[in-house]
Amino acid sequence: MTRPRAIEPYQVVGLIPTMRGIRYRDEIKVNIEHLEHLAKAASWLSAMALPVRLITIPEGALQGFNDEVLDHDHEWFARECAIDIPGPETDALGRMAATWDAYVMATAKARHPEFPGRFFNVGFAISPQGEIVLKHHKVVPLLPVEHSVTPHNVWDRWVELYGDGLDAFYPVADTEIGRLGIMMANEASYPENARGLAMNGCEVAYRGPYPHPHAGNGFYEIQNRARALDNNMYVVANQVGTYYLHTDSDVPIDTFGSPSMICDYRGSVVGEVGYAGHSTYMAGTIDIQALRDFRARAQFGNWLKDLTTEQYQVIYSEPIYPKNLYLDRAPYDHADYRREVTEKQIELLHTRDVWRRP
Repeated sequence: MTRPRAIEPYQVVGLIPTMRGIRYRDEIKVNIEHLEHLAKAASWLSAMALPVRLITIPEGALQGFNDEVLDHDHEWFARECAIDIPGPETDALGRMAATWDAYVMATAKARHPEFPGRFFNVGFAISPQGEIVLKHHKVVPLLPVEHSVTPHNVWDRWVELYGDGLDAFYPVADTEIGRLGIMMANEASYPENARGLAMNGCEVAYRGPYPHPHAGNGFYEIQNRARALDNNMYVVANQVGTYYLHTDSDVPIDTFGSPSMICDYRGSVVGEVGYAGHSTYMAGTIDIQALRDFRARAQFGNWLKDLTTEQYQVIYSEPIYPKNLYLDRAPYDHADYRREVTEKQIELLHTRDVWRRP
């Protein structure tokens, strides 16, 4: 039996950019130009330790979060601001990957040919050759304000297209730098999403930013370290620096307010930048061989080998969140979502006596 080729330790660079919200798709080029400058400084300096093989760009860095902050109409944003993958924006990031001979991971609000008039929040990975090797459609948006459609929102059609296996919801790319997966901001609030990636083989998980005040109150670090430890995988978690609402705004507002970090497969922080509020970056070492060795030889702490899956399935036997929410309609605005979804979901848990009423 031929042994797999060893993957030498390498540097991952997590960009922490200044971000400008967009009003139209053309304005994305302002953010990409900034990312190119930041990647140059970060990669050149970080490579003094070990070669940089992975560059991560935080969620929102291309378009901002104006669809959420300003409660934009979903179909307008899909038409005027969402991108196509592949497209000019991913081509530009592909050139960055080629320049630095590194994989690039990022996200964007993007259209899907099977769902006209809709957009998803899509994470993707690009190889040093400029090829898109991974696409992940966010499975849990920032409820209750993010308008992105998820696979669960269009469940019946999604399963028709992609099936209901792990690859349909938790795809992982097997690359020369390890198995890469994507776990965007609010996805990591739920341990099941990290576990889905791990059960599909993930070794390095990209994690998107988390908003203040929740991030600044410890949520972000707790989740990052726990998801890494629970699943024996690296978690690369970038925040965003300063947020300008528009490309020509002169009002900088920090909406993230917490450290960015790289956590190893035992939950330890191996790279970190404290609260920034400006453009910067973090770097740390990824050692895939050490991760694989620990998974293979440990008796305790490599948790997946111990899962009693039949027992855990009982926890989820009764549905909670409604599927197909947006199969036949556009996503709700903020007020309608609270009335039609959030309040009804809280009532459901009270009615089932899962929660006691206050």
